[in-house]
Amino acid sequence: MITGRKFVLVKPFEGFPRAENVEIVEEVVPPLKDGEYLCRTVFQSVDPYQRVFPMEIGETIVGYQVAMIIDSKTPKFPIGKYIIGYYGWKTHHIYNETSISGLNLHPLLLPDEYEDISVQDFIGVMGIPGLSAYVGLFKICQPRPGETIVISAAAGAVGNLVGQMAKIQGCTVLGVVGSDHKGQWIKNVLGFDGYINYKEGNLPTELKELAPNGVDMYFDNVGGEISSQIIKQMTMFGRIAVCGGISTYNDVEDSKASTIQADIVRNSLKMIGFRIPDYEDEFLDIMKIIAPSVREGKLKAMATITKGFERTFQAFCAMLRGENIGKAIVQL
Repeated sequence: MITGRKFVLVKPFEGFPRAENVEIVEEVVPPLKDGEYLCRTVFQSVDPYQRVFPMEIGETIVGYQVAMIIDSKTPKFPIGKYIIGYYGWKTHHIYNETSISGLNLHPLLLPDEYEDISVQDFIGVMGIPGLSAYVGLFKICQPRPGETIVISAAAGAVGNLVGQMAKIQGCTVLGVVGSDHKGQWIKNVLGFDGYINYKEGNLPTELKELAPNGVDMYFDNVGGEISSQIIKQMTMFGRIAVCGGISTYNDVEDSKASTIQADIVRNSLKMIGFRIPDYEDEFLDIMKIIAPSVREGKLKAMATITKGFERTFQAFCAMLRGENIGKAIVQL
């Protein structure tokens, strides 16, 4: 008999998350039925969207992980293989061949062709962050060599990958970060062309100095006034990919930011929000595109790792405070 553990919501989030919002619950894993397989989590993700994702009291906290198949009654999902699963903050979970998670995503069996790539990378550069970076950059921003892109939360899980991909395309890459330590990392290690510390500097002034001819593309992870100020300096026919809005996720009241409609109209900007589940059918194709750059070291996979399932909520809060560099991961 296997006993698993899971984090469940016991009190709705209001403001910044607190320990009293969640608790760890044990559950006995039932025997497998024909067509089912049992997964044990290896790496678990903590992400900004989990703060605002609609969940009911008693529901498992939403999230995805890389998990190993440890028992199976279906040849399609053999023991020892890995999947990207979407069953929340849990140590164990049973799937069947047609399972769909709460995010309306199917578990993805990792193909054998990626056995030379670290399993950990499939919760980062080869996982949802890498897929998000690719979709937002190439399907929405459509970069051209010589163009300038600004990325907010540029040292985060998605933002740092967007910047690296844009550099490969020959773009000028500028990042907005919350500390000089993060700024030096994206510049000196990842090759960004410049950064703005929004907590210490003057974003509009510094952006004008770094991009005197304007901003062609903006990859938005934060929303709020930071995004308003960047959008005001965009060029004609600029493109904006909206991936998230972490700057307001913990606000109790609606935040105020400068209006951008006039800037969007005046410069004929294209602004598109996207959800990665909408691109599920393309996951394997995008992985094939990303993989060579990972193998060649052109895409560096940076992660902040917290060890221990019981520290998942701690890692989640640290991520919301911006303490991570790269992908925030819990290693079980």
